[in-house]
This record gives sequence, C-alpha cells and structure tokens, in this order.
Amino acid sequence: MGFRTVEGITVPAVTAAQMLEVDRLATEEYGLTILQMMENAGRNLAGNVMEMLGKAQGSVTVLAGSGGNGGGGLCCARHLHNRGFGVSLLLSKDPGTLTGAAAHQLHILQVAGLEPVPPDDAQEAIGRAELVLDALIGYSLRGAPRGRVADLIELCNRDAARVLSLDVPSGLDATTGDTPGPGVRADRTLTLALPKTGLLSMPGDLYLADIGIPPQLYQRIGLTFEPFFGGRYWLRLETFQ
Repeated sequence: MGFRTVEGITVPAVTAAQMLEVDRLATEEYGLTILQMMENAGRNLAGNVMEMLGKAQGSVTVLAGSGGNGGGGLCCARHLHNRGFGVSLLLSKDPGTLTGAAAHQLHILQVAGLEPVPPDDAQEAIGRAELVLDALIGYSLRGAPRGRVADLIELCNRDAARVLSLDVPSGLDATTGDTPGPGVRADRTLTLALPKTGLLSMPGDLYLADIGIPPQLYQRIGLTFEPFFGGRYWLRLETFQ
C-alpha cells in the first residue's frame, strides 16, 4: 500500500524515526526554525478548519498538548481567533508548566485575551464546539496516553461533533498505525511534510500540508521525488494497493 494525490502522483511515507531526522536536518542544517514550520502548519490547519466548516467563522475547541503538536494547534487557534472564530483552549497540562514553542504560542494568545478553559469545563467546551481540533500528541507517541490526555481523547470521541487531527490522530502510532490505548477518531487528519506510514489504514479523510521543507532535504534520508504540491499548500491523499 502507499499514498498518492488525487491526480495519481505517488507520495512517499515516513516513519516516526525518519520524521524526527527530517525535523533535525531542517533545524540544524537548513536553518529552518521550529516556529517557522509551526506557523506554516498552524496557518494551513486553520484553512482546513474553514474548509471543513464551509465558512469563515464558527466555534472551535482546540485540544493542545505540551509539545510541538500542541504548539501547532495553539498557532492555529491564533489564526482562527484573528478571523473572528469563537476559540476555546483545552490544555493537556497546566499553562504554567508549558515550555518551548508551545509556551510561546500560548503566550501570544494570552496577551490577546484568550485564556485556557479550566479542566472541569472540558466536556462542555468539547460538546458545544462545531469542530474539535486534536493537537495533543502527534508523531511522538510513547505508549498508551494517560492522565489528562487520555481523558481529553475519550471526551473528544464521545462528545465532539467533528474532529480534525494535526499530523496524526492522538493515540495512534505514527509508524505502525497501532493504538496502544485510547485514540482519537478523526473525521480528517492534516499530516505535515510527508504522510506517516501508520496512517495507511486510518479511517477518515487524509490531507497533507506543506510546512516549507525543501525536497532536497529528503534525499538525506533516501527519498527522492518531484514536488507535488503545485500551487497548493495542502492537498488530499488517497491510499492504493
């Protein structure tokens, strides 16, 4: 099995380990920053939210983890907030414990007046949203989700009207597609840079977003392909035998 665009162009897939190396090469050798790539991811994610809802405003609840995936979700929250969406934030950790890019993205939102929803109000925030954005874990899953992350996944599956996952549905192993514990059931997943091998048998629609990584970088991990985005910043993927 593999991935291809709707035009029939084959798109290579990567494991979690390969994607980790891609991220390392992007930052250490090509000079791309985490915040640059996160901004591209967040903007493309906001575009997918609007595409799914079919309108330029609405109510969205963002489930954000403490790592890079959560930072991308918080960046998306800013783009939606800037366009008049009603945005609610649910964090997997207490706001004061965030570090790095996720803390940076949250700070911008807080200065703009958007504060995280208390954990006790999670069910209401998920249930009232027109769409829930899952940005809890991404490709860095290590074992079954636990604690607040597991609780948010279960609430999302039970009460969300529609779900858009960033990169990989939270709880799904990006390499194997296994779910060692609770896993988000997404209506659409927007994966980043290249699709992950674990998404081959995933239910729901799969889209791929450009985050600005040059095609030549992938040659370092043994992948050679012609650019396939064309004039788009995201595109739909299909699987084939």
